[in-house]
Amino acid sequence: MLTIKRLSLADARILIEGARDKAVEIGVPMCIAVTDESGQLISFERMDGGKITSAIIAQDKAYTSAGAKRTTESYGIASQPGNPAYGINSAIGGRLLVVAGGLPVIIDDEVVGAIGVSSGTPAQDTVCAQAGIDRLLATMAPRD
Repeated sequence: MLTIKRLSLADARILIEGARDKAVEIGVPMCIAVTDESGQLISFERMDGGKITSAIIAQDKAYTSAGAKRTTESYGIASQPGNPAYGINSAIGGRLLVVAGGLPVIIDDEVVGAIGVSSGTPAQDTVCAQAGIDRLLATMAPRD
């Protein structure tokens, strides 16, 4: 029997809040998706002004990070010609994304979900996704 650690809806809301606050700070409205460890959507927010096309991209970034248990950026590097995962981005109907902005959420060395952010540059997307994770981890830290 397996015991599975998974993000809750409350956790997903904290992740989105952290990513949204960073997006506001940098002035780029984002689409933000959070999935469980299997890549199934828990929560999604499209900020006012977030790109319409980025709604699906954000969800697919989170899906990819959860399923691959790695960042979408690292998957992008591994999927270049001559590398072991070359062409993987065409698998599953093109759902696997290899553009930065998808990060796994790791708690106690276990992937419990993922966050995907899209609408900015890949670097901006990643910064916002990391801000979401940082916010979640801050809520879990022991308080003195």
